[in-house]
Amino acid sequence: MGYTKDTIRGISWLGAFRIFYRAVSFFRTIIFARILSPFQFGVYGIVTFVLALIEILTETGINVFLVQKKEEIDKYVNTAWVVSILRGMLIAVSVFLSSFLVADFFKNHQVVPLLMLTALVPLIRGFINPSVAAFQKNLKFKREFYYRSSIFLVDSFVSVVLILIVKNVTALVYGLIAGAFFEVAISFLFVRPLPMIKFDKAIFKEIVSHGKWVTGAGIFGYLFQNADNIIVGKILGIASLGIYDMAYTISLLPITEFSDIVARVVFPVYVKISDDKKRLKLAYIKTAVVTAVMVSPMLFIFLLFPKELILIVLGSKWIEVSGILRILAIFAFINMLGSPTGAAFYSIGKQKYLTIVSVISFVTMVVIIIPLINILGLAGGAYSALISSLVTLPVQYYFLTKTLSDKSSYEGNK
Repeated sequence: MGYTKDTIRGISWLGAFRIFYRAVSFFRTIIFARILSPFQFGVYGIVTFVLALIEILTETGINVFLVQKKEEIDKYVNTAWVVSILRGMLIAVSVFLSSFLVADFFKNHQVVPLLMLTALVPLIRGFINPSVAAFQKNLKFKREFYYRSSIFLVDSFVSVVLILIVKNVTALVYGLIAGAFFEVAISFLFVRPLPMIKFDKAIFKEIVSHGKWVTGAGIFGYLFQNADNIIVGKILGIASLGIYDMAYTISLLPITEFSDIVARVVFPVYVKISDDKKRLKLAYIKTAVVTAVMVSPMLFIFLLFPKELILIVLGSKWIEVSGILRILAIFAFINMLGSPTGAAFYSIGKQKYLTIVSVISFVTMVVIIIPLINILGLAGGAYSALISSLVTLPVQYYFLTKTLSDKSSYEGNK
């Protein structure tokens, strides 16, 4: 059975969502940038970093596990929901209790009330129906399009309305809370089966056993993606963090956007053909070539017109962003080259390779970033990200060659 048409349809629907998402995000960012200062963006960047870090540290790999299962997922939903609720509570408590420690670390106590408010987000999200994973598993990306789009619209509407009224970064947190409430509601109204509070110890052990490498890869991958932000904020200050975070966001959005869409669509497709290594290898090559061709034009725009782009989009107070935009654009392109390998690794249960790659990239960054920042300032942070990606790219391709080799063993969903 061929999956080319399913893949194209999936990319089309997810592509439509991402275009919609990024278009709305683009206008949101313009509105926020005109009202908020780089310092306020830096404060919000700290809040979102803490939330995402704790979420990664407590990641169970449930969604990946459910997509990897070749049978129906109904018997796993109840236990997955219980685990999700408990995890949401744990994250909420951790975010709340960490607020003063984070404030002391960054020497800014404006983050305390924001973090305490943000703790509501994971608490609410913990109650989302785990059956939404069936959208990706069964290639129902049209339904996922409507599901994700409606959530983001609620988040955006609340954030924009409140930012225009209160002119404060708190509005962005209330947007996240509104989106979380809405997602829980529609996941129960429109997604089946519905979960119940039932816990199966054997299923829990299976989820944890399969998810440990997903957790490891997620932790070190996230640390790699955000270590530069932490160190920039600590050494150069929160205003510099706001500049760096904006440059990072702008450079990664368009270049990695297409590759992320493709990776999400091809993952369940790769799972379905994972028993046939030759077929999987051919599918990977097609994916990598199409992705590289599609994102290359945006790279050249960033390389040739960074100042003009920032002046038009964000205004003159953000002109410092253009100084590191070229570096981070190349970094984003390198990341894109390695992006499809993750779907290939997950499809045949080789999550451990992603963990190894993530550890190498994180350790490389930690070793070089402080000296580079002390010498080059903000550009040092950008170069540390770029160099770390260049170091790990050959490792990714080594593991990929091993994975797609006819002699490599199939590990199922381990």
